[in-house]
Amino acid sequence: MGFMDRLFGWLKAKKKEANILCVGLDNSGKTTIINKLKAPDATQQDVVPTVGFNVEKFVTSSLVFTVIDMSGQGRYRNLWAHYYKETHGIIFVIDSADKIRMLVAKDELDQLLDNQNVKAKRIPILFYANKMDLRDSLSAVQCSQILGLDNLKEKPWNISASNAMTGEGLNEGIQWLSDQLQSVR
Repeated sequence: MGFMDRLFGWLKAKKKEANILCVGLDNSGKTTIINKLKAPDATQQDVVPTVGFNVEKFVTSSLVFTVIDMSGQGRYRNLWAHYYKETHGIIFVIDSADKIRMLVAKDELDQLLDNQNVKAKRIPILFYANKMDLRDSLSAVQCSQILGLDNLKEKPWNISASNAMTGEGLNEGIQWLSDQLQSVR
């Protein structure tokens, strides 16, 4: 192991760690987003729907993220609450082209925000309005309005238009979340 490898390893070990919960309805693009945020040598070629949950790690210039990627299928959504207590931040992914289930996403968000473990902390929430490349997708502003995000006064939040397939909008969102986590911790 060379000097630079040891130095990089030492610097990496000194970074702050953040536990992030990634939630949203099934087929919104959660796993694809997390896969795209990982280092190129750690990404998977084929992304399959999450059953239960996956734990992934990725590193930014300022933080080491441990992301719990939760399944968004109806029968698994009740598991989300088991991870709220240990989370430092939340990524909520919205399929901006799925207008029919937008109200279901709002209901799930309302339940998340009503949980005591979320209410008790100043947890930043990053929303990805995903699938912006699809023809009939709603804008990030429209998604924000449907979800009632302007009423979310007690938590820092940001909504980022994204395309998980190309990575568009992902880094801007993660940079915002990193900044929030640095200021809170």
